[in-house]
Amino acid sequence: MTAASLAATFNATSPKFDALTPQVWGPAGQSLVFALGLASGETVLDVCSGTGASAIPAAAAVGPDGIVHAVDLADELLEVGRVKATERALRNIDFVAADATEWEPPSTVPDAGYDALACSYGIFFLPDPEADFARLVSVVRPGGRVGVTVWRKGAIEAFASTYVEVIGAHSPPSEHNGSLAQDGYDKHPIRRMETAELLSAWLTAAGTTDVEVVELSNHVPATESFVWDLVLGSAMRGALAAFDEATRAQIRSEFSALLTERGIDSIDLGTLVATGVRTP
Repeated sequence: MTAASLAATFNATSPKFDALTPQVWGPAGQSLVFALGLASGETVLDVCSGTGASAIPAAAAVGPDGIVHAVDLADELLEVGRVKATERALRNIDFVAADATEWEPPSTVPDAGYDALACSYGIFFLPDPEADFARLVSVVRPGGRVGVTVWRKGAIEAFASTYVEVIGAHSPPSEHNGSLAQDGYDKHPIRRMETAELLSAWLTAAGTTDVEVVELSNHVPATESFVWDLVLGSAMRGALAAFDEATRAQIRSEFSALLTERGIDSIDLGTLVATGVRTP
């Protein structure tokens, strides 16, 4: 996806994206902030921040003397985050619509760099995950912390493959979304970081040491409403763009029925939470 198409897809998710936070984005964001061990007064860069699942708890952790820059391409998601931060009286967080691959620390950040970098479920959306993330690590001070969350191998796989199958039944082969097709799935960047061993090596290559990876177990009942909210509130929504409302309704019905037929009554949202220390 280009930056523009990615922003458009996630802006379109905004009505549903934040509704998923209590069950999906929130547990991982809270776990990531805890793993980073943020302290009062620290500066934090949170990229691919969405509505603030990790940025808002980070702002609470660093307190009024700290700073959090929450960066994302989708300004409609960021606007939801701004409202949530205001409701919590968090005045130390800036939600900025920007391309994280081009981000430069503003003057409010010490010359040595940020104290911490957080990215929850976002590194696989970077155009060049290895090079782009290594650059982001470089804006963290030596000895600062770096943290990410990614889907664990096998997570959401049964759910996503069933969705792909239903979408494929409504699309000519030439119109299949490449990011959803099996060959695209196998080549997706997540394949390079979906186990503790792979993710540890990936973070080490990005310029960190003392990497620690833990697994966050999370299973959510596959109710009809949650299933469709997860489609509409995530990148999976993009595959629906080519269909009219009647076809989308048919896809929803067929998808729900196929999940039931296959006995998929819960969705595995298993997540790896990893942290490392930026090398000098």
